[in-house]
Amino acid sequence: MTPAAFPAMIAPPTEGLLSAATAAADTLAPVANPPGGLTMISVLHSYVGVFMVAFVVAMLSTPFLRRLAVANGIVDRPSDPRKQHRIPIAYMGGVAVYLGLMVGILYSIIATRLNILIDWHPSEHANVPLERMVPVSILLGATIIMMLGLLDDIIGISPRLKIAGQLFAAAALAYENVGVHVAEGLIVPAFNLVGWDTVLTLTLPQAIPVFGSVVEFDVVYWSGAAIIAIGVIGGCNASNLIDGLDGLLTGVTAIAMCGLLVLALDLAVQDDGVRDSQRIILAMATLGACLGFLPHNFNPATIFLGDAGSMLLGYISVVTILSLGDTGLTHLVVAGGIIYAIPIIDTGLAIIRRKMSGKKMSDADANHLHHMLKRALGVKGAVTALYGIGVTFAVLGTISGFARARIVYVLATIAVAYIGVIAIKIARKNQIDEQTREFEAKRTKKSAPARRTSAPRAEATKPAPASSADLTDDPARAQAAG
Repeated sequence: MTPAAFPAMIAPPTEGLLSAATAAADTLAPVANPPGGLTMISVLHSYVGVFMVAFVVAMLSTPFLRRLAVANGIVDRPSDPRKQHRIPIAYMGGVAVYLGLMVGILYSIIATRLNILIDWHPSEHANVPLERMVPVSILLGATIIMMLGLLDDIIGISPRLKIAGQLFAAAALAYENVGVHVAEGLIVPAFNLVGWDTVLTLTLPQAIPVFGSVVEFDVVYWSGAAIIAIGVIGGCNASNLIDGLDGLLTGVTAIAMCGLLVLALDLAVQDDGVRDSQRIILAMATLGACLGFLPHNFNPATIFLGDAGSMLLGYISVVTILSLGDTGLTHLVVAGGIIYAIPIIDTGLAIIRRKMSGKKMSDADANHLHHMLKRALGVKGAVTALYGIGVTFAVLGTISGFARARIVYVLATIAVAYIGVIAIKIARKNQIDEQTREFEAKRTKKSAPARRTSAPRAEATKPAPASSADLTDDPARAQAAG
């Protein structure tokens, strides 16, 4: 079954910071003879309207949504000792981010009719305005995931229902071929090496309705579809896990979007493919929405993202990363994973930690990265520290996207390993100490009987003192005794 047959069958960073980042990227990886004399700075300026619209909408809508949430009791009550707030805090911050994101994308759609809004960069792949628009599947998936998260914030829903919605969003992406070529850079060379075709053909002894007698299986497409499903579920839940401190997830996502935007701008300068404008619009709108919401969400927060916002930001981040590999540039997807490392690392550590302690994956604990840093640095200190770590990974990921430098992969691996080992060590310090005490107690208990049995043996070998009768019988001994 081919990708073509499948649809038919179904039928606070600022602009200055971004400019500095893109200028540095231009210096690091200049493009030979870019079309129309394009630079990353010029492309960035063309789309800045998307950023501003998303920023303003998210910032202005947040206070109204906060009042709406408080009036209707849609709040996070401090019933869990892990929560740092002592009074109820409004949810529905995710709705503000969603509105900023969608209105920013709507601005880009209107700009396909009014070119004065966006100075579209030239492209040989996007020949019609429709190809500049963010795909409907992305908008549909974002809406479904946000709505499910909002329902969970209001009335609480089953985790299975949320996962079902995430799978539906992933299926919509695969249906519209968004991200399905993510593994092409690995699969095609590997299959060519062994002389295999990436499209496997199976001839059936009897024709099957709809499929016919010949079934084709596109390994690249279906591998990409599986990666999309895993990525969407993992990204939504990873972002949800690190949303534990005021402003943490919002800021970390904004930092990651800066790194992903730099890679997207470079691809646009190179005229990589039809997704060039779509990637930039998605990154700019998400960045603007996050920065517009962040002042309300930073400590002390007056409103939280809730599941609606955390899952939405995870979904958009994963979609942006997967879209980097739309033309088979798998190394850029790896670079995107490095940029988005903090949620990935924290989720991986949570899985390892709960496996080692024999807990369920759904069991909450207070040993996430932000919890450990909060105990040492306080809320603002922990958030600032994680911002710094996020910037480090964003820089490493951006450099690896341009240069494919092995040293970057080595540095990233070392950083992840150090963070992982230290985090597990701190989280399991009590268990490690208890284990040591148990072994020491067992060793002491085993050695104690040996000491008690050795003492009587020593007394038995010691010569008994001579009696008076013995001394009188032996004059020599009596004389010696005297």
